[in-house]
Amino acid sequence: MYTYSFEKLEVWQESKDFCVLIYKITSSFPDDEKFGLTSQLRRATVSISSNIAEGSARSTYKDKAHFTTIAFSSAIEVLNQLIIAFELNYISEETYQNLRGKIESVTNKLNALRKFQQSKI
Repeated sequence: MYTYSFEKLEVWQESKDFCVLIYKITSSFPDDEKFGLTSQLRRATVSISSNIAEGSARSTYKDKAHFTTIAFSSAIEVLNQLIIAFELNYISEETYQNLRGKIESVTNKLNALRKFQQSKI
């Protein structure tokens, strides 16, 4: 089976694994959040790895960097939503700190990728 270039990126692998984790964690959120915070968190988290993948298929580094920026923005959106979930006691402090560390790792890698892409413009 062919492996696409985005699948080789550590930042994509990490963000995809983070997405799976968010899906598992949000499954325990209250039912009345199904169309609220649960849905929003899941969509924003999917957006991170999806934009990395989509950007990898673009032909110019300017376009690639644009999609990396969108992925970074989605990661910040997820952080905001996790802060809210923590303050609503939907997740424990330990879970929150763990997830925050994972977001920090992803955003650091996205920044490095974006700097590389911008250096090629």
